[in-house]
Amino acid sequence: MANIILLAVCLLAGIVLKRTGRFPAATPAALNGFIIHISLPALAILHIHNLKIDASLLLTALMAWLLFGCAWLIFGAAGKRCKLDRQTTGALILVAGLGNTSFVGLPMIEAYYGKEFLGIGIIADQLGSFMVLSTLGIFAAAFYSSGNVTPRQMARKVLLFPPFQALVLALLLRPVTFPEWSTQILQKLGSTLTPLALVSVGFQLHFGGIRQEIKPLAAGLFYKLLLGPALIFLLYSVIIGATGPVIQVTIFEAAMAPMITAGIIAIDHDLRPQLVGMLVGIGIPLSFVTLHVWHLLMIGV
Repeated sequence: MANIILLAVCLLAGIVLKRTGRFPAATPAALNGFIIHISLPALAILHIHNLKIDASLLLTALMAWLLFGCAWLIFGAAGKRCKLDRQTTGALILVAGLGNTSFVGLPMIEAYYGKEFLGIGIIADQLGSFMVLSTLGIFAAAFYSSGNVTPRQMARKVLLFPPFQALVLALLLRPVTFPEWSTQILQKLGSTLTPLALVSVGFQLHFGGIRQEIKPLAAGLFYKLLLGPALIFLLYSVIIGATGPVIQVTIFEAAMAPMITAGIIAIDHDLRPQLVGMLVGIGIPLSFVTLHVWHLLMIGV
């Protein structure tokens, strides 16, 4: 419950700081820079280093990759058909294609399923959402923010993305035992992500132009909260026939609200910041309702 309250407080803080003028207009850029260069790399090194990889959780790890791939196919096609600009299409792919599988996902798993299932959430987040964001996510952000990016420039963008570099470093350091002091430092640096990211989103969130954004906003939230997890349910439970609590929690994670960090990356690449802010700001509280419905649907799966 404390994590959920923290989300609301930080989002509200960003809105208030913007309206009172107490922070400069460049605040989101500074916060986003800290998140990308400090908070995310610290989390990658910490969690990937300690992650226990289990072949039985392959479907859990694949979930985020499938969701993102489907989002790219659906919104890429819809963007051409509806003549959406590149920035709108990119924002929808990036933000609606990735779920908040950690800062919303883990507390919700604990609340609905219990602490013993948190490991499933960590697999879904670290081997799924985080790796997608650090590779395909940054690729999509670069591609849709500028149509004239060469493969060389795209590869450079991914390779120089600080969280991706931290991911590679974490994999190389897996055999190494971290001293306790280094783990504590990484935990403290990583813990800054949620409050800073939500303050940044809140700072840029305003509903004055919601009528202009209503169609892409509704499409993004419909995919992230309903259609996307329904596709995972169809594939895993109906087609493959997988059952049990691991599959239940995996589908539950697929139904999480849009990923805060994906929103930060989208904003950093100037992919419709106002739309991105609404997707995150509205998607998180709305997901509390849709997640309850998904939990009820998962009973017996």
